Amino acid sequence: MKVIAINGSPDKKGNTFHALKMVGDELEANGVDFEILCIGHKLIHGCTACGKCAKNKDEKCVIKTDDLNKWIKQLKEADGIILGSPVYYSGIAGTMKSFLDRLFFVSGSNGGLMRHKVGAAVVAVRRTGGSATFDSLNHYLTYSEMIIATSSYWNVIHGSDAGEVKKDDEGKQIMRVLGKNMAWLLKMKEFTAGKIEPPKKEKKEYTNFIR
Repeated sequence: MKVIAINGSPDKKGNTFHALKMVGDELEANGVDFEILCIGHKLIHGCTACGKCAKNKDEKCVIKTDDLNKWIKQLKEADGIILGSPVYYSGIAGTMKSFLDRLFFVSGSNGGLMRHKVGAAVVAVRRTGGSATFDSLNHYLTYSEMIIATSSYWNVIHGSDAGEVKKDDEGKQIMRVLGKNMAWLLKMKEFTAGKIEPPKKEKKEYTNFIR
C-alpha cells in the first residue's frame, strides 16, 4: 500500500511539509509506503475549462507546460492521497488550487481516477483561515467519492517559521491520529478486497437551475 502526500506550499521544507511528515511517520510505522510530492514551488497553469480531458478520455490534460500528466499517473497508482496546503488569504495557496482543479477535473472526466481511494486534507497556518482552507480541500475529496480519513479535530496545525509547527502539541497529535486512522482504513480496504463488492459508479446527473 502507498500514500502520496501533495505539498502545495512553495516552501518545500516549510510547515506544510512538517505536518505531512508527521502523518507519514505514522503511516510508515503501520507498514504503509509514503511519499511527499512537492508541487507548490512549480509553475502550474490553471484550468481553462476547455473540456478536452472529457472529450479525449486519455487521462490527460491538454496543457503541456507543466508536469501534471506525469503526476496524474503517479497518483492513479496510489492507494491513498493527502492534500496539504498552507493558508493564503484564508484559502488554498494559488499553485495548489491550479493543480487540484486540473487534477480532479481530469480524474472526474475519465471515470473517477481518485474514486474510493483513501484521502485526507492537511492545513498549516500561522493564525487563522485554517478551517476555511481545510473545508475547501475537502471539497475535492468528497466530490470524487473518496474515503476520507479523519482525526481527533480539524486537520489544522499552527506555526509561522518553518518547523514551528513542531511546538503545536495538539496539532502534532491531530497529525499522528490522522496517520493511524488512515493506515487503519487502508488495511480494512485491503482486507475486504474481493470479499465485499464496492458500490458501482453511477452515471452523473447534471441539473441546471436556469433554463
